[in-house]
Amino acid sequence: MNKKNAFKNNIYALKLVWKMSKPLIITNGIASFLDYFEWLFFSAFFLRILINGLETGQEFSKLLTFILICIVTLGFISLFHSVRTRKWLPVFKTKVNKELFKILFKKASNVELECFENSDFYDKYTLAMEKSDERLTRTIEVIWGVFFGAIASVCAFIFMYQVDKYSVLFIIFPIIGNFGFNRLQSKIDYNRNKDMAPHNRKISYINRVMYLTQYAKEMRLSDVFSLMREEYRGAIRGVTDVTRKYTKKAMVLHWFYVMFTFTFIFEGLLIYGAYRTLVSYTMTLAQLSVITSLMVSTTWILIGFTDSVTELFKNGLFVDYLKTFLEYKEKIPEDYDGADPGDTIESIEFKNVSFAYKDKEVIKNLNMKFEGGKTYALAGHNGAGKTTIIKLLLRFYDPTEGEVLLNGRDIKEYNLQKYRALFATAFQDHQMFSMSVKDNVLMGHKTEGDTTEKVLNALKLAGVYDKVMSLPYKENTILTKEFDDEGAILSGGEFQKVVVARAFVQNSPVKLFDEPSSALDPIAEYTLFDNILKSCKDNTLVFISHRLSSVQNADKIFLLRHGTVKEEGSHKELMELDGLYADMYRKQAENYLAGSHETSDGIFKEVAKA
Repeated sequence: MNKKNAFKNNIYALKLVWKMSKPLIITNGIASFLDYFEWLFFSAFFLRILINGLETGQEFSKLLTFILICIVTLGFISLFHSVRTRKWLPVFKTKVNKELFKILFKKASNVELECFENSDFYDKYTLAMEKSDERLTRTIEVIWGVFFGAIASVCAFIFMYQVDKYSVLFIIFPIIGNFGFNRLQSKIDYNRNKDMAPHNRKISYINRVMYLTQYAKEMRLSDVFSLMREEYRGAIRGVTDVTRKYTKKAMVLHWFYVMFTFTFIFEGLLIYGAYRTLVSYTMTLAQLSVITSLMVSTTWILIGFTDSVTELFKNGLFVDYLKTFLEYKEKIPEDYDGADPGDTIESIEFKNVSFAYKDKEVIKNLNMKFEGGKTYALAGHNGAGKTTIIKLLLRFYDPTEGEVLLNGRDIKEYNLQKYRALFATAFQDHQMFSMSVKDNVLMGHKTEGDTTEKVLNALKLAGVYDKVMSLPYKENTILTKEFDDEGAILSGGEFQKVVVARAFVQNSPVKLFDEPSSALDPIAEYTLFDNILKSCKDNTLVFISHRLSSVQNADKIFLLRHGTVKEEGSHKELMELDGLYADMYRKQAENYLAGSHETSDGIFKEVAKA
């Protein structure tokens, strides 16, 4: 990142925090000013006045008064720092945390789904989110550090010149040390950390695997530990090799940094001052004391200023991620306001729809129509585009070409939240939240009447009611142990049934089920689909299932291949067509029959007939 962009980004951070907490910026500025003021005052004025007073025989009472004034001043400065650190900063930082994450969460919830599936955007998003409040607050401190550090460095230079014009030449040493050797050392540290990164990632992964629950069984049922151990040893050797590679250069540069920043200036100035004071008698003891004290202060001021400048550029990169994320213009903003779609579904139509993801065409010239109140099934092999169609229907994405119509009108014209409220969904790639079973079913949706009764009924339809009732707190039991040691861990199939219950409990005209039975056995699958068909008879129903025995009761089946409709019709029509669908159905039927010697509850009756 160049200096101009780093400067702009830090100004952006300053303006952002100014909107959140003006007192934070003001108190940080005062604190930074007082820090540098203390360094300069006590090294440039306090010692000079005190020693001059002693040398000239000034009255003790005047010196004592001066010292007391300095002590009181120092006491007030110390009091300010104490109040600021222990009382004000926690309040100001909490406010920044609250306001910043309000902005970040609002933005995160408003960007389209594609952003979370785009690795470049997601990396910047996570970097922007990671400790962003702390880093933003630190950015303000660094900005003030650079500002007052530059002023203090100039003042120190002027004060030293006033005492002895030749003494300012010694400032060259810490400047070379900080801006020369320290910068080269920082580059070596950067390259070393970059070379170590892959080894450290492997070490971190192995450390994590060794204590995570989900790996425990495999670790005990196999000898994978020996493989992990070898990988770990290899990573440690890699870290050691990288360390050796840079050690000599780092040692030499660090030696030059210490010598130029501290040794040459301190020892050199002492020798110079001692000669002027004791040999040539051209410098007073007061001047020697002041100039040595000033040199110490100047050195630390320059170190602080250099570190602040370096950190300013580092923070500039973080702020760039934050700025990029916050200024991102959403393609499909979640708060998009448009026409009210109402709650009547006459038709949903995909008209010449094509969709490409990262230049790879997933849907190609798709034409498909759902009529209100009927049941539809999307069938096809993995990668046929079934789930992508659902995402286009829910407007997680917009088509690259063509349009999706609701009641004859492009869905882009509707209020997005009201449009999505028309759909009750259960996805295959579901997520369970560390909340109660009831909340995991309702997912924040408001329902009329007794919500508990509706949740329990949804759990019954999904086939997980008995399991939930066996939990310690029934529907109020927390799922996962993230925040509650008494939380319940359900099986994959049970989790999936809870997700399906989400679609049952919502009073929406369209019900979408994406592979709702992928983790279920055939008997549980049959029961689930029977409940879906019965409970959703008044809805427009769309479901995806890789098991074709589950789709045969749909009014219409769309067989998809390579993102387009290859065949469509009822189960009977497609079997009579004797095409791709019929071939897939028969092959699946053979597998079912090969794995089962007898049918159960009529599950395989239709399969056997085929």
